[in-house]
Amino acid sequence: MLLGLLLEDPARGYVLNTGLYALSGGVTNWLAIHMLFERVPGLYGSGVIPLRFEEFKLGIRTLIMEQFFNKADLDSFLRGAADVSGKMAERIKQEIDDLDLAGAFESLLDVIMSSSFAGMLGMIGGRDALRSLQQPFIDRMRAYFQTQFDDSAFQEQVRNTLNAALDDEVIRGRLEQLIDQRLNEMTPQMVKEIIQQMIHKHLGWLVVWGCAFGGLIGLVVKLVGAL
Repeated sequence: MLLGLLLEDPARGYVLNTGLYALSGGVTNWLAIHMLFERVPGLYGSGVIPLRFEEFKLGIRTLIMEQFFNKADLDSFLRGAADVSGKMAERIKQEIDDLDLAGAFESLLDVIMSSSFAGMLGMIGGRDALRSLQQPFIDRMRAYFQTQFDDSAFQEQVRNTLNAALDDEVIRGRLEQLIDQRLNEMTPQMVKEIIQQMIHKHLGWLVVWGCAFGGLIGLVVKLVGAL
């Protein structure tokens, strides 16, 4: 764009138009990514990740209780285990690796796409623009769960709960309380930072490609206008 201002016609018009469109494409994509995480005064729908955090946390809670501690598996486990606390620790580690975090990622996309932000996100590819984040999201969330469930204090709470009663409904209720307590420590800022790190690493190219395609569109518009 600056080069276009320095050139003389007829090159000036082509280069300046390309630069202006490239700048608008890059800024638009950068703003769209930024608005996922931060409130922008005057722009409705910005800051969708922190604003919809409770829905995301509820989805994570449901996922954990259904896959870690569903009624049939819990009943079978408690009736056949000789060392309940030790078996439970092993089971949790195994389930973390088998956890369907792809479903959690889809839930996150549903939250984003059902928000007022979906329209602007549609300008940079919509739901597919976030698809490259799936594996980084899964890796980070699995690492988070491993860290949380490997915590000695949490394992001690699980052990005490299981030793107190072998009734599966009682245990499930107490485990739900423990899960809620652990998830309550997962703040909107924490989730925002986890996903924001992935955005910056994997979606930075959206800004570059916004500039590239914006510049190309600007050049084509100028060429067509010159015909």
